[in-house]
Amino acid sequence: MKPSSEHRPDHAHRMRIVGHSDQGGFADGVQVMVSRGHAFVGHVYSGGFSIIDVRDPRQPRFVRRITQPPGTWSQHLQTHGDLLLVVNMKDMLRDQQLSQQDYYSGSIGDKIEISGGENGYSAGMRVFDIADPANPREIAFMALDGLGVHRIWYAGGRWAYLSALPPGFTDDILVIVDLSDPTRPRPVSRLWLPGMHAAGGEVRSWDPKYRYALHHAIVKDDLACGAWRDGGVTTIDVSDRYHPKLLAHRNFCPPFAGGTHNALPLLDRGLLVVVEEAVFDERADGIKHGWIFNIEVPSNPVSIATLPIPAERDYVAKGGQFGPHNLHENRPESFQSSDWVFVTYQNAGIRLYDIRDPFRPVEAASLVPPAPAKMIDYRTGRPRVVDTTDVFVDREGLIYCTDSNAGLYILETDVL
Repeated sequence: MKPSSEHRPDHAHRMRIVGHSDQGGFADGVQVMVSRGHAFVGHVYSGGFSIIDVRDPRQPRFVRRITQPPGTWSQHLQTHGDLLLVVNMKDMLRDQQLSQQDYYSGSIGDKIEISGGENGYSAGMRVFDIADPANPREIAFMALDGLGVHRIWYAGGRWAYLSALPPGFTDDILVIVDLSDPTRPRPVSRLWLPGMHAAGGEVRSWDPKYRYALHHAIVKDDLACGAWRDGGVTTIDVSDRYHPKLLAHRNFCPPFAGGTHNALPLLDRGLLVVVEEAVFDERADGIKHGWIFNIEVPSNPVSIATLPIPAERDYVAKGGQFGPHNLHENRPESFQSSDWVFVTYQNAGIRLYDIRDPFRPVEAASLVPPAPAKMIDYRTGRPRVVDTTDVFVDREGLIYCTDSNAGLYILETDVL
């Protein structure tokens, strides 16, 4: 299918647009999951999440949007089997106490009070039954004191892994949840970096201008790999879910710019792919990288390469955010590969990397969608440029990409 002029890409190399959805007018999207022919998309500005029928990827059909309580973020979600897990967290963009600069610089606990009880938003995790994917049915809400849950890793089975900010901590930590009864999820353990438990008398060792906070952990077998924003990456032994054990902590900020966002273990090759998040326009927060580590010895991760940075045009001058954001996380119900890595690059669209030689990764395909037709972002002065935020690749190799303002794109590539 040739894309219409409205959706003709700004740049394409060995990738094509197959379909597009404006998500029923709620065109802002962050995390996307695809299950049973339906895409589930969390919203950052509109609130709640939406469901799009993608059984015909050339003509995706908006099904419905499910709202969440006022003042609540629900931009991150996970699906597996009959379950959908959705975060509930204080909407930080609408918090009058915090600017975007404040949110990404330094510990959140230094800037606002982290307390329990009613705070004008919902804090915790919601569980939905999606046996009928077009009609999710809420079956549980697990409340957590504090700011709530930022992101979840759940790949089926008994355990879910959350990043959350409870009272007494400087920022988001790891919380492991028992989902053996999905109608009664319960936290069983916590792990944090030394210095984060302020209520326990711990004193941080890092410069307070940096934000040490777990974005989330990706868990394969009994190894959890955590991305801690300006705090670098960790490997964690979770073989005993009640007593997780820190194996290694590697931080490269400074001298590099920080913002570690994803840490994807490829255990069959002893590799870890790490992506940093660009959060400010025109590289005001520095150059963000994708890294490859050797983790054949999980207690001793060693950096061996960086992913190439898009260079076919001057993306800094384009405006908006230029740098990585998310990567495809090799979920059990999706495309899985230890040779190919999909990374979203915000104003530079999506990139597919060939890491068969992990010391010399190369870009194999790319696509930059056009500018959004309209802005959903309600903040003043935002540039009208593409902002590709998340990617999910299904078992057939179709690529689903969300955008902060431009809706859901479905792509294909001839590389795989």
